[in-house]
Amino acid sequence: MEALKKEKRKSFWGGIIAGVVVATLIMTIASCILISSQAKHYSNILKNSGGNSISADGTVINSDVATKVEKIYKYIDNYFYFEEDVDVEKMQEDIYAAVLNSMDDPYTVYYTKEELAALFEESEGIYYGVGSYVTMDETRNLPMFSGVFEKSPAQKAGIRDGDFIFAVDGTEISGMTLTEVTNLIKGPIDTDVVITIIREGESDYLDITVTRGKIETPTVIYEMKEDKIGYLQITEFDEVTLEQFKEAYDDLNKQGMEALILDLRSNPGGNLDTVVGICEYILPEGTITYTVDKYGNREDYKGKGKHPIEIPLVVLVNEYSASASELMTGAIRDYGKGTIVGKNTFGKGIVQQIYSLGDGTGLKITTSSYFTPNGECIHKKGIAPDIEVDLDADLYYSDDKIDTQLDAALECIHDKLGH
Repeated sequence: MEALKKEKRKSFWGGIIAGVVVATLIMTIASCILISSQAKHYSNILKNSGGNSISADGTVINSDVATKVEKIYKYIDNYFYFEEDVDVEKMQEDIYAAVLNSMDDPYTVYYTKEELAALFEESEGIYYGVGSYVTMDETRNLPMFSGVFEKSPAQKAGIRDGDFIFAVDGTEISGMTLTEVTNLIKGPIDTDVVITIIREGESDYLDITVTRGKIETPTVIYEMKEDKIGYLQITEFDEVTLEQFKEAYDDLNKQGMEALILDLRSNPGGNLDTVVGICEYILPEGTITYTVDKYGNREDYKGKGKHPIEIPLVVLVNEYSASASELMTGAIRDYGKGTIVGKNTFGKGIVQQIYSLGDGTGLKITTSSYFTPNGECIHKKGIAPDIEVDLDADLYYSDDKIDTQLDAALECIHDKLGH
C-alpha cells in the first residue's frame, strides 16, 4: 500500500511538472504565432524588447517562477491530505487557463479539447443547448443573455434578453469565463438545466428550468412588411451568414423592396471576414474597417462597392449589439447610408484570433483594435444612435408583443419615403 502511495505521488508530481513545462511551451508557441505573421518586423521588435516582453524566458516564466512553483508542489506532494482526490489532468488544464486568465481580458481564454471542439461546432451553426447568446457584462462582471432565439428552449422557458446569470444547476458562476459558463448551460439533448438569473425589476433570484434541444442557429431572418419595407435581422456573423444574407437581400429586392430595416439588436458579433463581406455587398467602394495591432501594424479591409444600397435604410441596434455588429453599424454610419435607431451599442472594438496548440486544445487571444472607416475606435464607448429609443419590455413580452424600437424604425422609414 505504501509503495502504491509513493507511486501515486510520483505520478502526481510528474503531472504537475509537465503542466508547468507545457505552460511554458504555450507562451513560446503563442510568440511563434505572432512572429510568423510578420516575421522580420516582429523578430526585430522582440530582439530589442529586452525584459519588457511577455515570453517564456522573460518576465513571466523564468527560473524564479519555476523554482517557486516547484516548492509549492513539493509541499502539496508531501503534506496535502486529500491527495487521492486530486485530478492531475484538471490541475494541468487549470495551469494553462490561469496563464490566459491572468491577462485580465475576458476575451483572451484557453480552450480544452472539448471546449475548442464545441467552439468550432457553434461556428457551423448547430449545437445542443438552450438557444441563446451569452455576453459578459463588464460593469457587473456577470454573464447575461444578450439574445434569445425565436422558438428556442430558452424562449419557451421564459428567459429574456438582459437576464443576468447567477448560477447554473446550483453552481455559482462568479469568476468563470464565458466559455466555462456556456459549457455548463450546454448538454445532451432533452436534458434539463436550471439557470438562476437576476432580472431587472425582480426582488429575488429566478430559477428557470430549460430543456436542452438541438439548436440550428438562425443567423438571418427576413420578411417583407407593408409598403414594400423589407425587414432583415442578422443574429450573429457565422461563416454561413454571408450567403444567407445575400439570399435574403436579393429575395427582398426581387419582391420590390423600397426601403430596408436592418436589425442588429442583440447581435454579439462573430466572424470578421463575414461582416466585411456583407458590408462589401451593400456599401460604396472603399474602406469598411481597419485593424491595428500592438505593434502599430495596420490592416485594411476594403470593399469594391459593386452595388451600394440606394434605398432608405434604418439600422436597429441596442446595448447588446457588439463587436462585428458595431463594425457594420459604424461603416454604414460613416458612409451616410443609414439612420441608426435604438440604444447605444455595447462597445467592443477589439478583434480576437483563435490559435491551435496542436493537441486539440487552443487559445483565443485579443490581437488588435478595429476602427470605423472614419478612424474611430468604439471600444468601451459604443456607437450612439441617431434616434434613441428604449424597448418597452412590458409591451414586448405582452400578448400583443409590441416592439417600440421596431415601431420607431418603421416611423423613420415612412418619413424617408414621404408617407
